[in-house]
Amino acid sequence: MTENLRPSGAHSTDQDPTPYASPYAYDGTAHTGTAYDGTAYAGTAGGYPPPPPYAPTSRRRAKRPVALLAAVALAAGVIGGGTATLVGQLNGGGSGATGSGGAVNGTTVSQSSKGTVSGVAEAVSPAIVEIGAASSAGNSTGSGVVITGDGEIVTNNHVISGTQQIQVTLSTGKTYTADVVGTDPDKDLALIKLRNASGLKTATLGDSSQVKVGDQVVAIGSPEGLTGTVTSGIVSALDRDVTVAKDDSGSSGQGQDRQGGGQQWPFEFGGQQFNGDTGEETTTYKALQTDASLNPGNSGGALINMDGEIIGINSAMYAPSSSASGSGSAAGSVGLGFAIPVNTLKADLDTLRAGDGS
Repeated sequence: MTENLRPSGAHSTDQDPTPYASPYAYDGTAHTGTAYDGTAYAGTAGGYPPPPPYAPTSRRRAKRPVALLAAVALAAGVIGGGTATLVGQLNGGGSGATGSGGAVNGTTVSQSSKGTVSGVAEAVSPAIVEIGAASSAGNSTGSGVVITGDGEIVTNNHVISGTQQIQVTLSTGKTYTADVVGTDPDKDLALIKLRNASGLKTATLGDSSQVKVGDQVVAIGSPEGLTGTVTSGIVSALDRDVTVAKDDSGSSGQGQDRQGGGQQWPFEFGGQQFNGDTGEETTTYKALQTDASLNPGNSGGALINMDGEIIGINSAMYAPSSSASGSGSAAGSVGLGFAIPVNTLKADLDTLRAGDGS
């Protein structure tokens, strides 16, 4: 039987008895015809010539990425943000937001600046203050670290011991009056509080147990009244036994870091006394040793790791000229400075806030 097959896409005419009826009879018998490439083909009743060989493959390839992304997106909904970032990359959207941009809590060390002295200094300097202490013995200059937005500041006990008035200057130049909250002479630590302060930049207290010899560090303070001075170096030793006076009653009257007066806080190390007589009442603590330059006025300031975290409170430095005699101008740093480990401070904070050590 010969059938008059209508070409693909042809339209019916008035001569068609059934304009929209199929020209094929669905009787289950096979029909023969010509494939797209001109070869003969066979099919079931009502069959059309097979589609081009590339068509099915093309459709499957088009669907695979969609299915893959759908599966990844489903996993992202279960796993969380990390996979969501991957989905964004697969979709050509690039990496997602990194939240804080690698910032360390309490600081603003950006990911690009982390590990650099300039990045640490920019982030932490606003949380380091200059402390001016007035007493009957004269005026002295020290440093402090802001730990709460309403003005709690950690410093050395010897910076504020015996003072009658405390003035604190922020990195912005704004000045506050401060009161002593609590002191711990045994650890040479003190906590003071600014009056009517709020919204201050705060520092992050790190973990001094993770500090290793050779770690890079940054010191920030107010040596000789030069507010916000930044120096850098390394941790040169751990657990040094440093002995300091418990108050300002040293025989030379050198209880505080006196600006430009040739008098620095006396301490003992290795059986020798430096910077004057420590007096009769002393205390010994384990200290971090650093070669970052420390000078009179750095006491109470911060020793900082390269993530912008406080790892120590600077407390003592060796000045050779004043150790040899009780007078004369202050010597510069010779790379022998000490800091109270921040874990000692963290363990003592409740005592300082309660004023129990005063």
